[in-house]
Amino acid sequence: MTPLRICLIASSRFPVAEPFVGGLEAHTHALAGALKARGHEVSLFAGPGSDPALGVHELDVAVLSVSQLARADVGAAPEEWMREHHAYLSLMLDLSRTGADRFDVVHNNSLHHLPVAMASAIEVPIVTTLHTPPTPWLESAMILAPHESHFVAVSSSTSESWAHAVPSTVIMNGVDTGLWRPGPGGERAIWFGRLVPEKAPHLAIEAARLAGIPIDLAGPILDRAYFSRCVSPLLGEGVRYLGHLDHAQLVDVVGSSCVTVATPVWDEPYGLVAAESLACGTPVAAFAMGALPEIVDDTCGRLAVPGDTASLAEAMKESTRLSRDDARSRALEFCSLDRMVDQYERLYLGLAGTRAA
Repeated sequence: MTPLRICLIASSRFPVAEPFVGGLEAHTHALAGALKARGHEVSLFAGPGSDPALGVHELDVAVLSVSQLARADVGAAPEEWMREHHAYLSLMLDLSRTGADRFDVVHNNSLHHLPVAMASAIEVPIVTTLHTPPTPWLESAMILAPHESHFVAVSSSTSESWAHAVPSTVIMNGVDTGLWRPGPGGERAIWFGRLVPEKAPHLAIEAARLAGIPIDLAGPILDRAYFSRCVSPLLGEGVRYLGHLDHAQLVDVVGSSCVTVATPVWDEPYGLVAAESLACGTPVAAFAMGALPEIVDDTCGRLAVPGDTASLAEAMKESTRLSRDDARSRALEFCSLDRMVDQYERLYLGLAGTRAA
């Protein structure tokens, strides 16, 4: 395999470091690490506090000087939005000047619109991975510059949701099946991820109580008001919040659980939690939203009617009776990090070869 010089653009909002705030940061960390292990030269542009082992170039999210007159404008954007805009604008202008000399391919793994909108200014092939359903800023950039990037979607459902704006190649996310190792199972269910309304952990608690299965929750509390209003009052009586755990802690907890519960009330673009759980041999009970039906089949879990906690409770009970070996096999065959990186490598090499020609 020919070593490549890869510019990997990450989110500026959260660090690419453990404990990960969300699936996007975990995915970026795994991808960067795997590419480096295969001999590629990876330059990761990410938020402050990211893992230095990845050779991080920090995005200058805190460096912004705007005059008081500009800040006084009644139409001024929020300060956080301006910091992110400044960081990505600075990066893209730098790539427009020197990127062709430094990189063979640019992979935009962020959610920001500027790497898409400014792609034509860079003399390097650009890959943009679609990690979300359509958003206004990103869709606007695509419609105006749809042919300047090659687009990848993390699932078929995500690809379909963007089809009105751009065509995309499907490369489903993968997880490190060496890190996420099989566990013995146990008596308790697990829900893990960002504790936010769109992931609805309170519905997992309601379903677990209907099923008569105790449940643990783990993850960062990113919406304190939601947690205080909808989750905290439900703790106790078989329900525990374990805090924001790192990967090693999660592997132990997930591997010692009888079922993982996934409760998105939006179209989950992929569902990394499901893949990580299957790698641990833990079956998954989930609302049939977004890409989860692409990951969870009858061998490794059960899908429930979206938003229906009674249906989810039945899915939980049925999932606990499934084979943990079959769940692990599903992850090895369908959700592996090696499979994902193989596909990205082929894409990078094809685009770099086109540039060289």
